[in-house]
Amino acid sequence: MTLAVFLQYAMPHRFFSRLAYFVARNEWRPFKNWLIALVVRKFNVNMDEAETSDPLSYASFNKFFTRALKPGARVADSNPESLLIPADGKISQVGRIKDGDIFQAKGHSFTAAELLGDADAAKPFADGWFANIYLSPRDYHRVHMPWAGTLTETVHVPGRLFTVAPWGVQAIPRLFARNERLVCHFDTDHGPMCLVMVGALLVSGVETVWSGVEIPKYASRIQRKDYRGKNIQIDRFAEMARFNYGSTVICLWAKDAVQLNEFSTETPTVLGKVLGHVINKN
Repeated sequence: MTLAVFLQYAMPHRFFSRLAYFVARNEWRPFKNWLIALVVRKFNVNMDEAETSDPLSYASFNKFFTRALKPGARVADSNPESLLIPADGKISQVGRIKDGDIFQAKGHSFTAAELLGDADAAKPFADGWFANIYLSPRDYHRVHMPWAGTLTETVHVPGRLFTVAPWGVQAIPRLFARNERLVCHFDTDHGPMCLVMVGALLVSGVETVWSGVEIPKYASRIQRKDYRGKNIQIDRFAEMARFNYGSTVICLWAKDAVQLNEFSTETPTVLGKVLGHVINKN
């Protein structure tokens, strides 16, 4: 075990993430300007795409980090049957859910039941498809809908806050099923679809467009919110949630509902481009 991996197990995850929460919202100009400039330089952030292109004009680091893009900076693929990439970032893995298992990295996997926090909720995705996309600090941090859907339930699953950087994914077993996460279930015209917002070290929050801040508070037990009958419908390509620091979104679909394209690990992703196609509408 390397020192970096050992520290992932040893450090107080929530303490550092709570600290990051307050640091990211500090509006003292000299400090927030220094932090924003550091991240722009270190991660080569493209501010030309941002709705507000001057990075130092943001009131806090968090405002900068969750920045909107200019209108037209991202567009949905013109084919109405295309399943869309939900976020800028890089492919972690894309493929089939085999015998209930989701491939993480060489030598590591986890089950859909573990990820969703519910064995029954995983059943519709048996032998289905998954896509795992990692958002780095340089990326646009809003997650959009791959396909139109109606929200039915969210499940806040407690857990650790391991890093989701590629080296962590390769080294820490069952990482995505161990980290704190918000599971978002949708009904679509091709069956169930699930988007899982996975927290990570220094990820101080997950927000949704329908409920605002979901994480923190950090969960001590599984917490469910039932949205059936609330008529919360989100269009294809519309924003559904955002991270307050880089993390991962995992999408799940049923077996015969979609066909995902083939991608190599760490292939860059662009929001709105083609992830696959819907092949079986209800």
